[in-house]
Amino acid sequence: MILSDHEILAAIRDRIILIDPEPDASFYSSTALDLTLDAVILRWKDPGNHPSGQPIKLCPNRPGFNLRAMMDDSAYSSRVAIDPHEGFDLEPRQFVLGYTRQRIYLPNQSRIAARVEGKSSLARLGVGVHVTAPTIHAGFGYNPQNRDHPGLPIQLEIFNLGNQVVVLDIGMPICQLILEEVREVPTKGYQGRFSGQQSFTVVSPE
Repeated sequence: MILSDHEILAAIRDRIILIDPEPDASFYSSTALDLTLDAVILRWKDPGNHPSGQPIKLCPNRPGFNLRAMMDDSAYSSRVAIDPHEGFDLEPRQFVLGYTRQRIYLPNQSRIAARVEGKSSLARLGVGVHVTAPTIHAGFGYNPQNRDHPGLPIQLEIFNLGNQVVVLDIGMPICQLILEEVREVPTKGYQGRFSGQQSFTVVSPE
């Protein structure tokens, strides 16, 4: 069952789910909640720029492959602050990673999971925000070392399939969160490889 706007509001009020900062009324539609774009994006480098000069082959199913290490390696990626006045130009066919400004925590016992989906206003320009990975599992944002932890931002896989440059601005509505009821309490929380993800903060020179 998908939660309606007043059910989402009640869940936040009763701390059944935690969203920080708490969204204002303009962020709600009838069955979804808008989330906004944080200030730093990760841009993958052209494979031809790799110091070895050799083509890069990615083998995500093989031992030793470490995507998080690649995201922190300046040979593969750079972190770029979005200009607060000019924004970030998302070029046609470009793919970047970003984060929501909001941090989310979906406690296991609340029996709520979510999906992150794009905004139709961006989709009509060819911009998407996830690559077949919209699921936000029950237990997302849980920190066993700190029960008062404010949760985690949602990482977005942002791509431009259109033929025009689309400007991404800090704080723009970038996606919508659809919250759904889980029938039973899960036996464990989200424990994926990105369970400790944090917003990008390190910025590489242009």
